[in-house]
Amino acid sequence: MPPKEDSSTIEPDLHIFKDKDSLAAAAAALFSAAVLEAIALRGKFLVALSGGSTPKTLFTLLAQSPYQTQIPWPAVHVFWGDERLVPPDDPGSNYYHAQQLLLDKVPIPHSQIHRMRGELTALNAVEDYERQLKSAAEDRAAWPRFDLALMGMGADGHTASLFPRSNALMENTKPVLSVTADYAGRPAQRITLTPPVFNDARRVLFLIAGEDKATALDAVINGPLDVQNWPAQSIQPISKGLTYFVDRAAASHLKAN
Repeated sequence: MPPKEDSSTIEPDLHIFKDKDSLAAAAAALFSAAVLEAIALRGKFLVALSGGSTPKTLFTLLAQSPYQTQIPWPAVHVFWGDERLVPPDDPGSNYYHAQQLLLDKVPIPHSQIHRMRGELTALNAVEDYERQLKSAAEDRAAWPRFDLALMGMGADGHTASLFPRSNALMENTKPVLSVTADYAGRPAQRITLTPPVFNDARRVLFLIAGEDKATALDAVINGPLDVQNWPAQSIQPISKGLTYFVDRAAASHLKAN
């Protein structure tokens, strides 16, 4: 469930890197280790991918040596944290970038790539993804437990498509919601996983780069709990496996950075 307004936040495992490239290199190493650990323990690896610019470098690295051959890709199951309501071949689609940079270059079975169908209406896209999540879950749960959820953060503190002052921030039962938000001139209609799904993940990894994120990052990590204004604070995994990989520019407002 998302945190209540009077609860305290988890202190994340914070790592600061000199630039986006070194951040992505560390994320690729963590991704690979998480895959191998999950497969050794449970025989498969479930990941929720994020959109935005920062993961693109990570996807490119994962599609290259050593990760292209080192990772047991046939045991990987891919999901998404959010998606714009656009066709899968639209450059605004989160799926499109993952497909172009990673999925077309590694041997993940097509049946294990669970994309949000942005070409559908909002209602149908939500219902379709709820069905996909339920079919991948165990013990009649409404969603699977991800081994890793990759997340980003906008300059306004949003993550996935959980935007400031959105009703989705306090959702505690539905796994998927449609969202109307006008953000940076991008398509307003989206669907998103909700905080309970992200918070059920075994590990959440935020990838945050750029000076424009500095104010939000400081507020999310060091400020009082204010989920409605800083949505990234709603991500409080019950496993307490919360990690932030940030570059120096994004960390520039943090104390003792």
